[in-house]
Amino acid sequence: MKYETEAMSSQSPKHALFAQFALVAKTLGHAHRLELLEQLAQGERSVEALAQKTGLSIANASQHLQRMRRAGMVTARRDRKFVYYRLADDAVLDLLAALGRLAERNMAEVERLMRDYFHDRDAMEAISREGLLRRMRAGTVTVLDVRPEDEFALGHLPGAMNIPLRALEARLAELDPSREIVAYCRGPYCVLSYEAVAALRARGFKVRRLQDGLPEWRAAGLPIVARQ
Repeated sequence: MKYETEAMSSQSPKHALFAQFALVAKTLGHAHRLELLEQLAQGERSVEALAQKTGLSIANASQHLQRMRRAGMVTARRDRKFVYYRLADDAVLDLLAALGRLAERNMAEVERLMRDYFHDRDAMEAISREGLLRRMRAGTVTVLDVRPEDEFALGHLPGAMNIPLRALEARLAELDPSREIVAYCRGPYCVLSYEAVAALRARGFKVRRLQDGLPEWRAAGLPIVARQ
């Protein structure tokens, strides 16, 4: 009887908590918001920059961002006429990672996409953060950041070389073919590093992909360099 009373009461603390958890889950239920969160994981950005990056109108991007702010996922600050957003904390990254793992394990369409696109371009096991850190300390690896220049400026791995994917073909001569290369980008589902690895391997380079990306490296407390 006690259990039934608790379950039926809309005033119970548990019900109130679950309602708030459901609000967060509902907020995640839009592909544009997930894409905005991926961009914000690189660093603080203005609404205008986020709209340009994701192909949304400024008004549409602003609406999505405001909804995520109400759910406690992002924070905002105003600087004159511009509004800048950033992730509320690293728990947002944990939530996105858990969402990805669940979908990979239990959704056939996700499994198909991972196999047909991602694994087709890079079936080799990616290198872990710990493995890359050891190579960096030993000086035996070229760390290649294939994100656009503006994202690189927000923060990057120490000693990383920035060659955006769109410029890779024209700048191959800058890479030493005798050294191992580890490429990274925005996170585990960022296509830039997969495309870079496939292109470089086709040209004879010894290259692997970092298991995740810049946001996860930073959240693990590992060193980051940012332009001032």
